[in-house]
Amino acid sequence: MSRPYVLLSVAVSADGCIDDVSAGRFPLSNAADFDHVDQVRAESDAILLGAGTVRRDDPRLLVRSARRCADRVARGLPEHPLKVVVSGSGNLDPALRLWRLGGGKLVYTTDSGAAATTVDELAEIASLGAEIDFGALLDDLGSRGVRRLMVEGGTCIHTEFLQAGLADELRMAIAPMLVGQEAAPRFLHPADFPGGPARRFHLEEVTKIGDVAVLRYFPKVTSESG
Repeated sequence: MSRPYVLLSVAVSADGCIDDVSAGRFPLSNAADFDHVDQVRAESDAILLGAGTVRRDDPRLLVRSARRCADRVARGLPEHPLKVVVSGSGNLDPALRLWRLGGGKLVYTTDSGAAATTVDELAEIASLGAEIDFGALLDDLGSRGVRRLMVEGGTCIHTEFLQAGLADELRMAIAPMLVGQEAAPRFLHPADFPGGPARRFHLEEVTKIGDVAVLRYFPKVTSESG
């Protein structure tokens, strides 16, 4: 089985933050871009998040548009994409709403995480061995029929996919604001990325959605430096 097409989706401030330090939700995007993200979700077979983002945001990970849900069902697909959570420790709160809402749930973890988790009655638990291997994760998703994977974060997860050269597309929405907080989470951690600073992604498209600029990069395709 082939691996799924991997699309990383992120919204960042102009200074590269994906959130602020407050406990509440910090929307970087606008209503029109949220709707566009909903379309991307509807076109995906699965949506992946890291455990840290799940704990912090308690997301629903649902397709919001009833029309898009109906279109998926008409195509013989589940109403919502598969929800995939990556947690090395398996430490996930059974009370989170993600488990209670529609769509299938799959948790990738380690052997120790699988033994410790308390969400085994709410989601399928898949151990990847002693450590999380993202290549093996994609192989397993491919064997499950997932052809298009949307990765919504957070920082650690985006870093892992890009560091391993596993991202086929990066959708980056840039918000016209500055967060400026030293402790605010960033899009990526420092890492040894393939090609380093000399490697330029291919920029496929730039779209203006209200006051947000959406950039589509193809990380596996290099651009000429000119």
